[in-house]
Amino acid sequence: MRILMIAADPMEFTGILRHTMDARPAHLAVDWSRSARLGAHRLVLAANGAGAQRAAAAVDAALPSSPADAIVSTGFCGALAPELAIADIVVGTAISAGPRIFSALLPVSQRQHHEGVVCSIDHVAQTADEKRRLRAGGASIVEMEAGGVADRAAAHGVPLYCVRVVTDLAGEDMANNFNQALRPDGHFATMSILRGTLRHPLVRLPELLRLRNRCALAARVLGDFVADCRF
Repeated sequence: MRILMIAADPMEFTGILRHTMDARPAHLAVDWSRSARLGAHRLVLAANGAGAQRAAAAVDAALPSSPADAIVSTGFCGALAPELAIADIVVGTAISAGPRIFSALLPVSQRQHHEGVVCSIDHVAQTADEKRRLRAGGASIVEMEAGGVADRAAAHGVPLYCVRVVTDLAGEDMANNFNQALRPDGHFATMSILRGTLRHPLVRLPELLRLRNRCALAARVLGDFVADCRF
């Protein structure tokens, strides 16, 4: 099976790549891409920055040269459901992107995971209050790319999956302003984040270190889950 996997950042693929063979550059017109073999599947992995437009562009860039039997929107997410913990896997049953709702297929896995609606928005949900409002709409997690991936998967007539892993909790506020640091190219301005951190080091620096550790753990858990999936 040929599977196109779309994420925002290459770090989100590190756990998956641990399980693959024959990984090599895919030479797509995106920020980062690899092709690899995972069991009987041939994967194309593409990371093109945060946001729906960047993710949609990655799908359109990949499919002409790498036709896919399925597309998987994957990577990190924020919890909306209070029962979700760090590094919990959530498989999307549907994707809510503004007024549009996209259906998603469910992979088969024996590993523990949750199922729920994915809320796809155009910014980082930074406060517990905003997460509570988004949760009231029925979603379990929030992220920024799945809506763009779903739109292009529907346009190309390719089946869609969404597999995400939690890196921040429903009841947490973020001290660092990631939205202010998000550039138009879909990447976060590292120096802008660091300057803000240095102005409030006692709160913001521990948060950055905690997030880095969470992301490393989440990437490993995501890779183990994907390696066990039947799409």
